[in-house]
Amino acid sequence: MNILLNFETPQIEKIHTGKVRDSFRIDDQRRMIVVTDRISAFNKNLKNAIPYKGGVLNTLTNFWFEQTKNIIDNHLIELIDDNISMVKEAEPIRVEMIVRAYLTGSMWRGYQAGQRTFSGVTVPDGMTKNQKFPKPILTPTTKDKDDTEITETEILKRGLASPDIYEQMKEKALALFDFGSKLLADKGIILVDTKYEFGLLDGKLILIDEIHTPDSSRFWDKKDYEQSPETAEQIDKEFVRQWMLKHKVNGQVPEVLSEEVVAETSKRYREIFEKITGQRYQTSTLPVKVRMYHNLLQHKLIKPGYIAMVMGSKSDVKHAEKIKSHLYKFEVKTQMRIISAHKNGERLVALADVINNAIEPVSVIAIAGRSNGLGGALAANLNVPVINCPPFSDKTDVMLNINSSLIMPSNTPAVTVVHPDNAALAAIRSLQVPEFKEQMAEDIRKMKEGLIADDNEISSK
Repeated sequence: MNILLNFETPQIEKIHTGKVRDSFRIDDQRRMIVVTDRISAFNKNLKNAIPYKGGVLNTLTNFWFEQTKNIIDNHLIELIDDNISMVKEAEPIRVEMIVRAYLTGSMWRGYQAGQRTFSGVTVPDGMTKNQKFPKPILTPTTKDKDDTEITETEILKRGLASPDIYEQMKEKALALFDFGSKLLADKGIILVDTKYEFGLLDGKLILIDEIHTPDSSRFWDKKDYEQSPETAEQIDKEFVRQWMLKHKVNGQVPEVLSEEVVAETSKRYREIFEKITGQRYQTSTLPVKVRMYHNLLQHKLIKPGYIAMVMGSKSDVKHAEKIKSHLYKFEVKTQMRIISAHKNGERLVALADVINNAIEPVSVIAIAGRSNGLGGALAANLNVPVINCPPFSDKTDVMLNINSSLIMPSNTPAVTVVHPDNAALAAIRSLQVPEFKEQMAEDIRKMKEGLIADDNEISSK
C-alpha cells in the first residue's frame, strides 16, 4: 500500500519525532516538517498508517494558514511536497488551546461521570450529549504525552506563557474558531471543537502546527446534527476512536485497525479535504517516497545520493579520506561514522533505522581491518549495498587479513574492494542515480578515447 509510515534522510538532522509529524533542522531560521500517514488515538500510536492522510493534513493546514493569516501570522514558508512543509523556526508554547462549541467527545464522557469543571471552566448541570454551549469555551491542556487539563492560573503560575501572551492566545484562538466556524457553516459543516498551537518568533505570537484538520478538530454534518443532534454524523478522526471503543479487548482499546477501517478512514480524510477546500485531493501515481525524493531534490534540500563510510575506529579516518577524495566530483552526500561491530555494535540499530527508511539511494562502505566483523554486521542489518574496503597497510597485511572481509556469513552480502578509488566508484555505481550513471559513462568514454589515442601514438612510430 502506498503509505508513509516513516520518513528518514541521513542528510538532514532529525530533531523531533511526534505522533504524526517529524521535524528536521535546516538551519537556525528554518525547520522542515514531514507529516506522515501515522495515526494516533487515546494517546496511542496505532500500528496502521492511513493512505493519503499526511498529504491531506499538510495541504489542508496550509489552506487554512492562507485563509487566516490576516488574523494571525503563521510559521509556513512554503509547501515542498504534499507531505512536507518548510516553516519558520519558532519557540513553541507548551499549551494546547482547545476551543469547544459543543458538549461531546471526552468532555461528554467526563460530564457523564459527574465532572463539571474542565480546565477551570464550569459547565451547568442538565446538559445533554452534543448540546451547544451559549458561546465557545476554552479548555486548554498541557502540550505533553498525556495532554492534561490545565487552568489559566496554572499556566501563568508555571510560566508556560506570560499574562500578555496568554491573553493574545485566548483572543486569537477564539477569533480563529469564529472564522473557521463561519467558513465551514457555508459548506454544511459544523466545527465542533478544535485545538490551536502557538509559538513565539522574535517575541511575537504566531500560529504553528496544524489548524482545522480531521486530526485536530471535530466536524459534524450540519444537516445530520439538525435532524438528530445526539447521533450527528462525525466526519473526522472520531470515527476511528468509536471503532476502537467498540472493539476493546479486556478493557483495552486495540492498536491495530481493520483493513476496512483503514480504507474508510482514508476516504473520509480525502472527503473532508474536498468539502472544505472545494477542490479534489490530487493523488500522485508515483509512490509517495519517490515523489518526496524528487521534490526534495528540486528544492535542493538533499543531494541525489548518500554514502556512509562506517569505520571501526578513529585510526581509519585517513583511509576514509582517501575514499572520499574519489567522490568529490560527484554530487553525493558523504558522511563518516565510527561504530565498532565488536565494541559498541548496539549503535548499528539506530543507524539501520535511518538508512533502511532513507528517502534517497544509499550505499555504505565498511572500513575495518584485521578481524572485520563490521562489514558483515552492516550487511546483515541494512537493506542497501555494503562494500568492504579494509585499511590494509601493505601486501602482507592484505594476505593475512583479507579473508575476514571476503568470507561473509549467509545472508550478509557485503562485497570487498581493496583499493580506495574502486571502493568509491563501486559505491557510486550501486546508487544507480541517473546523473551519476551519465557522469560515469562520460568517464568511460574519455578513458577509451585516451587509450585509442595512446595506441595511435605508439603504433605510428
